[in-house]
Amino acid sequence: MVSSPNMCVICKGGKNLCGNNPCPLLAKFSAGTKIKIGKEFSGPSTSIFVGHSNYPNVFAGPMGAIENENFVDNPSKWFGNPYTKIIEARSMTIRSKNILNIKSRNKFIEENQLLAMSRKPTGVDLTFKKEPKYRVNFSDITQPMGPSADLQKLKVIENPKIPRKVESIVSDDLRAINQINLLHKNYDIYYITNILTSGALGKQKDKKMVPTRWSITAIDDMLAKDMINRIREYKQINNYYVYESKYLDNKFVILLMPGRWEYENFEAWAPGSSWAKNAKETFILDEYEPFEGRKTYADKEGGGYYAARFAVCEALDKMKIQARVIVFREISEGYIVPLGVWQVRENARNAMKQNPIKFQTLNEAIDYISLKLTLSIEEYRKQSIILQQKRLFDFV
Repeated sequence: MVSSPNMCVICKGGKNLCGNNPCPLLAKFSAGTKIKIGKEFSGPSTSIFVGHSNYPNVFAGPMGAIENENFVDNPSKWFGNPYTKIIEARSMTIRSKNILNIKSRNKFIEENQLLAMSRKPTGVDLTFKKEPKYRVNFSDITQPMGPSADLQKLKVIENPKIPRKVESIVSDDLRAINQINLLHKNYDIYYITNILTSGALGKQKDKKMVPTRWSITAIDDMLAKDMINRIREYKQINNYYVYESKYLDNKFVILLMPGRWEYENFEAWAPGSSWAKNAKETFILDEYEPFEGRKTYADKEGGGYYAARFAVCEALDKMKIQARVIVFREISEGYIVPLGVWQVRENARNAMKQNPIKFQTLNEAIDYISLKLTLSIEEYRKQSIILQQKRLFDFV
């Protein structure tokens, strides 16, 4: 089946809308190198990875760091680094694969959970059935990865460094969502995502592994919902604030407006960008959330929507304010390969850390935003639910 340019922007290689598996665009992005790895690897494990193909029987196993162990699996440290450094670093990861049912209970699963809960990379010995084929693979949600191979044997050769607080929370017979919210009080989102992926969270009878790409979006969603419950009770802002960030050919302009919590997220994909290779003109996606919250998955934007929303909610919760929010994300032709939704999250986070530009009226804010966006603001206004609302105090 031949896909349309618009279909590719919505699918982003993850929904198989065109019927081609694997995604033809992702296949083009895969890159080989000359580095060779033998059938045995001894070194630090920085995380675990669980696939989603053939769910509920999935490939799972530790990720090993060939070098630069404190950087390769820590997206919170990547912001500001160029494409080349991130791709080179991620090419130095090796994925081990063992096919298991998501509800499996055995020593291998337990060891993976301990590796996931460790706050520092843990030494492992991995023995593969065949020598890994060295390629770099890309995804719309997860970070790029280096070679992968079926695992024959795993041996953990040093004690994982697991905080007592984490051990206590994980051992309590609580629902996963409660454990996640407790962990978020002290630990970063990437660490929590890894623990959820491993199957360590939830009531004992409900514990199961969660594919990594699903864990990433699930954590963004669950933590944002918890924060939104608080945000709805905070004081509403009285002025208009514009925050900005640009990184990896992704431009973010975030507008905070007076009023009760609402959220709208735009993605504008320029021709030639990773998911709009064959497009003739920029294609805009829009997702909206009312005060009461969404009842359906943000299918058009997927993980990018939830990653940006998390970053905005994180900032609003910290500032203890409530607002209507519009995120304008413009992806230019320079974004040629997908690096995962971490860059959306960190770009939006970076925007919300900057000193905002303050305005008295919506018209003033829109006039300023018009100078920052590549597309005409009118192209967004045509689709926007929030911008089409008529509120007297927006204009006086």
